[in-house]
Amino acid sequence: MKKIDFYIIKKFLGTFFFSIALIISISIVFDFSENVDEFIEKDAPTKAIIFDYYLNFIPYFANLFSPLFIFISVIFFTSKMASNTEIIAILASGVSFRRMLRPYLIASIFLGLISFYLNNFLIPESNKARLTFRYKYINSPFKNKDKNIHLQLDTNSYAYMQSYAAPTNVGVKFSLERFNSEGQLNYKLMSDFIKWDTTKQLWTIQNYYIRKINGHQEKVWEGLTKDTVLNMKPEDFSRRDTDVEMLNYSELNKAIENEKFKGSQYVTYYQIEKYKRQAFPFASIILTFIGVAIASRKVRGGIGLHLGIGLLISFSFILFMKVTQTFSTNGGLDPAIAMWIPNFIFGLLAIYLIKKAPK
Repeated sequence: MKKIDFYIIKKFLGTFFFSIALIISISIVFDFSENVDEFIEKDAPTKAIIFDYYLNFIPYFANLFSPLFIFISVIFFTSKMASNTEIIAILASGVSFRRMLRPYLIASIFLGLISFYLNNFLIPESNKARLTFRYKYINSPFKNKDKNIHLQLDTNSYAYMQSYAAPTNVGVKFSLERFNSEGQLNYKLMSDFIKWDTTKQLWTIQNYYIRKINGHQEKVWEGLTKDTVLNMKPEDFSRRDTDVEMLNYSELNKAIENEKFKGSQYVTYYQIEKYKRQAFPFASIILTFIGVAIASRKVRGGIGLHLGIGLLISFSFILFMKVTQTFSTNGGLDPAIAMWIPNFIFGLLAIYLIKKAPK
């Protein structure tokens, strides 16, 4: 049986790495043809294109497509084994179907561990170089359409902005409130505009109104412009959609704590990324079991039918993940539940299919 285990693992990993290498090669060709005009127009160095962009492009896309190609690889070579009656011979020799799953489990755990390492440690570091290059030579990074921004600056200070324009670092309708240890308001600042001064490295408020409260006494004054130091920076508002992809495991956890403290609306995005990285490797194991259960039967239509069913299930899994992610982002669904629900549902499907598999 050890020879059979080695044979299955070898077929599994060989098919997977070949298919991943093929799709990455195709992706690089398409990406280069799409962006070559930008490279030429912005005079991107050849060394940077190869080593900063495409070398770091490989682990990102390999991991992105890994569950899909694990599934397709399992279905392809298992279906081929079934059509050659190899699976029938294995089962007829007294080996149970569950025992036959062992090499699949070993290989999928191996790939899952690689995926976990890539997601949490290697890819965030490689993304820093890849995305920095992309922002510089391909497209503009900042997208800020936030309205009604609330921030907690420290234990007793809270800030609000009606809107913030990232390209110009200008906020509209800014207000700052400070409370004493008893929770009573003792300071309030309001201004029509707030702008980050890149030279002085501080904020400038315009058309401001300040109110200080000390017990029953109040002091109020107004002004046109005033420089002020606040516990916030433009980076707190000038978010890039892909910023979270550049954070490793410890940085991501720290960012979540910081966003929670500030009361930021971005915290959900960070939590989604965290739980997605945790759930993603388990998808490899679940999809492997589904693939074996589907492809181990010898049916009319052979590999083509199995691949068709496999693609339908894998795309359903990806679509389900996107739907639950949207529910978490916009519908208030807990990020942990949103990212683990697809694994749970398809895990039940895997158990059902294994029970119905040939014995």
